[in-house]
Amino acid sequence: MKTSALALFAIIGSVAANRPQLSFNVKDGNFADIGGLDPSLTWSSSTKTGDIDIEYGVESSAVPSTDIASLPKKIWGKASTDISGWGVSARTEFAGTDFSKADVDVDASNSEGDLSLHLEASAGDGFSVHKVEATKTFDSDGARVTVNPRYDVDTEETDVVLAYSKDGTDIEVTASQDSQSLTFSRQVDDNNRVAPTLSSNGNVSVEWERSLGDDNSLTATLKPNESVDLEWKDAAWTANINLGVEGTSITGTNVSVKREVNF
Repeated sequence: MKTSALALFAIIGSVAANRPQLSFNVKDGNFADIGGLDPSLTWSSSTKTGDIDIEYGVESSAVPSTDIASLPKKIWGKASTDISGWGVSARTEFAGTDFSKADVDVDASNSEGDLSLHLEASAGDGFSVHKVEATKTFDSDGARVTVNPRYDVDTEETDVVLAYSKDGTDIEVTASQDSQSLTFSRQVDDNNRVAPTLSSNGNVSVEWERSLGDDNSLTATLKPNESVDLEWKDAAWTANINLGVEGTSITGTNVSVKREVNF
């Protein structure tokens, strides 16, 4: 007999100290049953042992099934501590219940020097580093400036992100040897922000964010002949809609809805 979705939620919720998050996804506006909605349940918690903070969590399918072992989509854990003025953390994520390989993120930050380091790697048969980046922030003439060089070990590509923020205006430049992009973000008033992006390949996108009060917001991003993305945050609810567009025609629709739930 299949375990009901309600019973499954109750089982996971009974061991959850924190509020889990339930999400649904609809691709191209079609679904035949609850499996087509791709329901997922995300839960996380934390504890402390000595000077080390530990976080852990799981993203699980909420589709009714008698095979409990097949439900987890992701299982992750994170350990954080302070070492000589540096905040250091390591996060490991497994795909499902396959513990033979894992994605690893290592971060180190120094608040006094406004400097942080980030490393992405994988562990399995060996340990392989994939990406490395550093971020340095400093003040200049009343503005906040950020320099973020990045290196992709797999592709041997390097780029740098330069950000400038002052008086409600943010400018971000991303540059590599082959491509460059510029984003100009302006807080028009208390409730509206506009951010156009220009790329060296000719691509253009425009983002508009509207504050709805109480930390609620609506964000729309237009990429001509590519997509329109909408994100609506309303209290515990977050809805994302992606519309594929070609000219004035909509070529596809993807919908994701999630919220925090109490058990």
